[in-house]
Amino acid sequence: MLEDRRVVVTGIGAITSVGNNVLEIWESLLTGKSGLGPITKFDAEDHRTKIAGEVKNLDLHDSIPSKDAKRLDPFCHYAVISADEAITDSGLDLESEDKTRIGVLVGSGIGGIITLENQLSRLAAGGPSRVSPFLVPMMIGDMAAGAISIRFRLQGPNFGIASACATGCHAIGEAYWILRRGDADVMLAGGTEACVSPISMAGFSSMKAMSVRNDEPQKASRPFDADRDGFVLAEGAGVLTLETLEHAKARGADIHAEILGYGASGDAYHMTSPPPDSNGAIIALNTALKHAKINVDEISYINAHGTGTILNDRNETLAIKKVFGRQAYAIPVTSTKSLTGHTLGAAGAIETIICAKAIGENSIPGTYNYETPDPDCDLDYVPNQSLEKEVKVALNLNFGFGGHNAVVALGKYEN
Repeated sequence: MLEDRRVVVTGIGAITSVGNNVLEIWESLLTGKSGLGPITKFDAEDHRTKIAGEVKNLDLHDSIPSKDAKRLDPFCHYAVISADEAITDSGLDLESEDKTRIGVLVGSGIGGIITLENQLSRLAAGGPSRVSPFLVPMMIGDMAAGAISIRFRLQGPNFGIASACATGCHAIGEAYWILRRGDADVMLAGGTEACVSPISMAGFSSMKAMSVRNDEPQKASRPFDADRDGFVLAEGAGVLTLETLEHAKARGADIHAEILGYGASGDAYHMTSPPPDSNGAIIALNTALKHAKINVDEISYINAHGTGTILNDRNETLAIKKVFGRQAYAIPVTSTKSLTGHTLGAAGAIETIICAKAIGENSIPGTYNYETPDPDCDLDYVPNQSLEKEVKVALNLNFGFGGHNAVVALGKYEN
C-alpha cells in the first residue's frame, strides 16, 4: 500500500566550496568556514561581481576514468563524485542488488553552461566545423542523471529535473514519490551545478541579483541581514541515497533520517520575483506538513532558502510566519548559503543533506554575516554560530525562478 511505504535516507554525498565531501562540509558549516572568494576560473576583472564559491582541489580520478571525464561537463563530474560518496556511505553492494530497481533522479538548473560557452567561442572563432560532437551530450541538463546511471549501471527510473534553484529539492521529493508508489527500491536523488562562468556571472549581474562586496567575499553572502545586497554564485552538488524502509531494513542499513513529506507549488506571479503575499511558498509548506502528518509545533529546524536577496529573505520570512504563527519565533531558521554561496540547482540537495546531518548530530549550523537586523526579517536565524539542539524534524525550503517552490520534511528515524 502507498500509505505504508516509508522512505529513508541511507547515504549522502556532496561537494561545495567549503569541502569536497560531507564530513568536510559539515565541519566547515559548524565552525563558520566560508568557501567564498575571488574568482579564479576566469578573468573577472571586467565583471561587476568578481567573487564566487568555487569548488577547489577536486580529484576526479577516484570516481571517473580520465577518458570519461573529458566527455563530461563539470556539472556531471560533481554529480558522479557525489553519487559515488552517497553509494559508499549507504553501504549498498551494487553487485548484489537488482539494478533495475535502483533509479537516478538528479537535476541541474542550467546544466553544462561551461561547455556551451566554450563551444560558442569555437564557433565564433572557427565556424561550425569547430564545434565538438560532444557539445549536446555534455550540455543538456539530464546528463548528470545519465552519467550516474551509466557509471553504476543503474536501470531504474532515470531522468533529471530543471526548476532553477528548487531543482535539488524537487528531485528528492519526486524520488520520494517514486519509492512510495513502488517503482523502485532505491533512488539516487539530488542536484548539481557548475555555474561559475563568464556568461552566468554576467547574466545574474545584469539582473542586479548578486552581491558586489568584492573586497569582502567572505562577508558578501548575508542572508536576512539588513545590509544584504544579493547572493554569491557557487558551484556544487548533492546526492542522497533514498530507499524504502523495507529495503533498507532487509540489508541492515544505517539510516540518517526519514523523508516524512514533500510539497511543491507554483507562484503563478512573476518569472523572478516572489508574490508579496508569499502564497506559493505557503502552499508548498502546508503541503509538505500535510503529507508528513506533522503539526507546526513539531518542527525543530528550518534550513531556509535564504539567498541574501531583498525579496527572497523578506518573503520567505513572511511565509514561515504565516504558516507557523507565533511558533515561528521558536524555530531556528538558518541559511547555510552564508558560507557555501548559492549553488542554484544543487542547493536543495546540499541543504537537505545538511538537514539530515542536523538530525543525526543534533547540531544546527548558523547563519553567518548576520550583523544588522532587518525589521522584516525577525526570526531566530542563529547568527554567526552553530547551535547544539535536538533535531527531531527539519524542513528544507527552496524556491526557483519561474515561481517554483519545493519543501522537503525530514525526521529522526524511529521504528
